[in-house]
Amino acid sequence: MGLEALSRGAASCVFVERDRDACRVIQANLEKLRLTGAVVVNRAVAAALHDERARGSRFDLVLVDPPYGEWDEHAEVLAEHLPSLLADDALVVLETSERIEPELPLDLVTTRRYGSARMTVFAK
Repeated sequence: MGLEALSRGAASCVFVERDRDACRVIQANLEKLRLTGAVVVNRAVAAALHDERARGSRFDLVLVDPPYGEWDEHAEVLAEHLPSLLADDALVVLETSERIEPELPLDLVTTRRYGSARMTVFAK
């Protein structure tokens, strides 16, 4: 989703991925597509969000796509850190399994099922 955002005009994007091989693939795709403004962070999401929070970062759009079977592990971390990382009027787009109806301490905009996936949009 971050590659798509950059290709459609996003000025910057921070990719957070704990798997080193996946980070290499993201970096290779950025180079192949000649997309700039991206940073690839090879860390667990909790550590990366903590670092961004400590830096005082603010994001207009956050795209979250955790492994479907790990939503419960990420929900608490996201609920704790995301609200303070969002700019005014920011959106969070979250992809989960269609069976999960995620909740975050943000305003629910919409949730839709697409086959085995669910896309849920939250606003600050």
